[in-house]
Amino acid sequence: MLTRVVVAPSGFKESLSAEAAADAIAAGVRRVLPDAWIDRIPLVDGGEGTAAALSAATGGRLVALSATGPVGEPVDTHFALLGSRDTAVVEMAAVAGLSLVPLARRDPGATTTYGVGELIRAALDTGVRRILIGCGDSGTSDGGAGALQALGARLLDADGCELPCGGRELTRLSRIDPSGLDPRVREVEFLVACNPYNMLCGERGVARVFGPQKGATPAQVEHLSAGLENWADVLTRDLAVTATDLHHGPGTGASGGLGAGLAALGARLLPRFDVLLDHLDLDARLARADLVVTAEGALDHQTPRGKVPAEVARRAKLHGRPVLALAGTLGEGADDVPGVDAYSAILPAPMALAEALARASELLTDATERALRLILLGARLPVHTRASGADLPLQVR
Repeated sequence: MLTRVVVAPSGFKESLSAEAAADAIAAGVRRVLPDAWIDRIPLVDGGEGTAAALSAATGGRLVALSATGPVGEPVDTHFALLGSRDTAVVEMAAVAGLSLVPLARRDPGATTTYGVGELIRAALDTGVRRILIGCGDSGTSDGGAGALQALGARLLDADGCELPCGGRELTRLSRIDPSGLDPRVREVEFLVACNPYNMLCGERGVARVFGPQKGATPAQVEHLSAGLENWADVLTRDLAVTATDLHHGPGTGASGGLGAGLAALGARLLPRFDVLLDHLDLDARLARADLVVTAEGALDHQTPRGKVPAEVARRAKLHGRPVLALAGTLGEGADDVPGVDAYSAILPAPMALAEALARASELLTDATERALRLILLGARLPVHTRASGADLPLQVR
């Protein structure tokens, strides 16, 4: 009997939040199983929706304010105070995310994390003892330089002049003056929830892997990479960083290198699901399911490298639960995500990207319905077994 369904999707970038995706999947489940118990668990990976999800899960609240957006203009944003009141959640995507960068202004050499530093200062003003920073869905590639500037650090060129914001300026960085850093930064615990597969520098560095997605040309990718190499060198020297390899350490490339900038201030870079999912009691809820449905925008070879469906599938399999994954697109490696028993694309036919994004909720609901009807059909099919080397049909005389 299929009576208990856990719905645990990620958001679909620039289309559906995790909350909206969970609603759409649940609607599809109800079309087929109107009496089913459905446990909606919208999952966040540190990107869009993280602060709201953790606030709701812990009985906390969102604090609204205005801060500097990724293109240097004010944006309405927020951070969360969790129910314990001693922990704040700063979601970098809420102030420096790609969705806040207009298409015509997608230049990762110019965008800034300055607003992230402003949110951190605002969180410090509440007196919290711990700040959790969610990394994901960024529109920046400045290594967290803007955040450090907002917190009081001065980034200087060879002539002692302060650098403007933006990752393209980091090749000119000669010295960091940390004397003006907000002293409270050293008095609180910073936990950065990030993808440990993302590193700052090297052939798999963040500028080369994600720069093109943010609008960088091949020439800009190389310029940004050189700037981040220099950023890691100067940070390590001038902030006396010894605990973390800022060039190649796990998570240093998170959110365009924000991980490295925060690590230089003493933040701990932690696998995002270890930090985020424990607030949602995910393992116990998965254990109660007859079926687990997860989803994300794309299912491919990158999914096992820290994406929500792979983590959901891994945890579900600890309890022997079957997993269905739905995705906007299926790429190479979609059939090789550990723990996923079945998967399906949500598009019923080829369509323009703009239409698919606009209709994402409807398409996801329809795809859920189709997949569940196939699952129920399969459950009703007879199972034939071989006996003595022969598969004998039933004969009626």
